[in-house]
Amino acid sequence: MNDASITDLMHSLGRQARAAATAMARSGTAQRNAALRRLAALLRDNVGALQADNARDLERAAAGGLEGPMLDRLKLGAAAIETCALGCEQLAAMPDVIGEVSGLRQQPSGIRVGQMRVPIGVFGMIYESRPNVTIEAASLSIKSANACILRGGSEALISNTALARLVQQALEEAGLPAHAVQLVPTTDRAAVGTLIAMPQYVDVIIPRGGKGLIERISAEAKVPVIKHLDGNCHTYVDDPCDLDMALKVADNAKTQKYSPCNATESLLVARGVAAQFLPRIGAIYAAKGVEMRGCPEALALLAAVPGAQLKAAAEADWSEEYLAPVISVKVVAGLDEAIAHINRYGSHHTDAILTTDHRHAQAFLREVDSASVMVNASTRFADGFEYGLGAEIGISTDKFHARGPVGVEGLTSLKYVVLGEGEVRT
Repeated sequence: MNDASITDLMHSLGRQARAAATAMARSGTAQRNAALRRLAALLRDNVGALQADNARDLERAAAGGLEGPMLDRLKLGAAAIETCALGCEQLAAMPDVIGEVSGLRQQPSGIRVGQMRVPIGVFGMIYESRPNVTIEAASLSIKSANACILRGGSEALISNTALARLVQQALEEAGLPAHAVQLVPTTDRAAVGTLIAMPQYVDVIIPRGGKGLIERISAEAKVPVIKHLDGNCHTYVDDPCDLDMALKVADNAKTQKYSPCNATESLLVARGVAAQFLPRIGAIYAAKGVEMRGCPEALALLAAVPGAQLKAAAEADWSEEYLAPVISVKVVAGLDEAIAHINRYGSHHTDAILTTDHRHAQAFLREVDSASVMVNASTRFADGFEYGLGAEIGISTDKFHARGPVGVEGLTSLKYVVLGEGEVRT
């Protein structure tokens, strides 16, 4: 396609999305919930066909050189499809926040002033690899009464097209406009450039993928962007702590899955428990093939671990998002140094403290400047589904509008409503 035809295509999608957004804003709760429940049923009814389409994407991607975590992200297994279906049902069961009025207060003038939650309108979603994001984005868009334009990665085009077809079927069967969820049908990169520069049609852009993609979108977009650049998540093992619990959580936070942005990439250990803790967690990581890049003190304590893959940490390691079986390890004096290290090197995504000291836990919660801060839990829980949001559109490390896993409320806005009985200003 040439530039003119891509522009025409994207503007057509934009006009259709804007019209659909108006219809979605008028739609009723029952209607949108019916679409979500129907989508869940369609996903379950089409598991075999969806996996067959996904296998074609996997074959093309592998032939093109995609491997490791990126290929893993592309896979759409039966369990992933079931998780998508459950997410749709969870969203359908949640209360509808659209039209909700909060904080209504009587003013001295006689007027009553409050805020009403309303849909954003149209959002554009640009994402890589993971086809399940198509369903997460679509289901959240439906629940929040928005319209969306989805642009998935070229490697997942067949899978995404099949999923989007089911979404549009569910919308139509519920009496909603099919154009409320549209998939960009071309893999041409120029389509992205047009999508992020259509403020007349698109109210917000949500990029979800690698750092390069998000940096490009943030730099070039002419509409607001909800984003996170990195997932350099920390787990801090405090003094005092329950060492057995800390082993279990630090293991899960790193090794349960290496590719997600909420996997722990940096392990901080208080000096008071380091000699007891590090050899034990080192043995677990060594058995699972995790390379440990440590400070000199950490390396000295890990040196005797059989089979340990050890390497001296460089300055860049403290900021690195590996998305791989690699973790940076640092011994710190205690809580204050851990918090300072996280706020300097972290990506403001998700950070956890493992401790038995309530005061330390409260200080960590207050002072760590991240979108999700945890006490005695794996960073892998930083996820919209796990937070009870039904699904997530992504993670935001911004501080305005939406922060952390972005669910239904993150796709809405508040407007002031004023109720009067003929009052005039004097």
